[in-house]
Amino acid sequence: RSEHSVVSTKQFDISHCFGHKNLHTVQSRRSSSSDIMARISTALLYLCSLVGSTSAFTTPGVVRRAPAFRARSLSAADDATLVAEAVSAPAEPLEPKNVVMLFGRLAEKYIMLDASGGMCCYSACSDCEFRNPDGGYIMADQSASRPKWIPCYDERVFESSGKEHTSKWSTEIFTDGPAVTKEQFVSAITEMSFATPLGGPFVSNSAGKTMENIAAAEFLFDILAGGKEKLTKHRMQTQMKVLSGGEEGLTWPKFSEAMGVA
Repeated sequence: RSEHSVVSTKQFDISHCFGHKNLHTVQSRRSSSSDIMARISTALLYLCSLVGSTSAFTTPGVVRRAPAFRARSLSAADDATLVAEAVSAPAEPLEPKNVVMLFGRLAEKYIMLDASGGMCCYSACSDCEFRNPDGGYIMADQSASRPKWIPCYDERVFESSGKEHTSKWSTEIFTDGPAVTKEQFVSAITEMSFATPLGGPFVSNSAGKTMENIAAAEFLFDILAGGKEKLTKHRMQTQMKVLSGGEEGLTWPKFSEAMGVA
């Protein structure tokens, strides 16, 4: 074996396996291969059970650190599933049109999609940090004929182009501070203007003007607040980013999925 091997048949340190402060080195004896492998397997089992231990087997003059054990990174889809599972379903199924009335109050016709703030020059630079991993570009901003996105940000500014956008939800829900209670959230939602959005069952502007059923708004607060008594502006944009699957705006397909009416 190489002198830098992680495991040596000459000697190895299993002090961390037993939590001892002093170094206990086991000198190998002339034995069969099966006996050596049994000793190694036993030490490895103890090592694997010690998450957070900073060192592992050592060889003379060589200090080795145990590999860092980290939980698997959750994808945006995993995160969205966890958010949904953490909230109890409404006592009664939500009416799809009532969810549309909620979406049509929060969604907007315009969104700034480029999180870089318009810094990309769109010149196909090979080392550009603002391009997608596949080499494509994120559109700087986008508009639609009807409300399509709930922006996953409170405010965004493109200094290079002189553009800026403040989301509707951030100014009309958080009017008195950076946090709201469930009652304040629902009250603000019902007072917001409605416009027929892109997606979901059709609800006219006149039909959606008044939102008498507040079940959908209450459920959305539960999803965003995650069991807390108050919802902060920062948490709302963070949770919407999760629900959108990492996109800059929450569209009807993802919104309706989160609300359980997809």
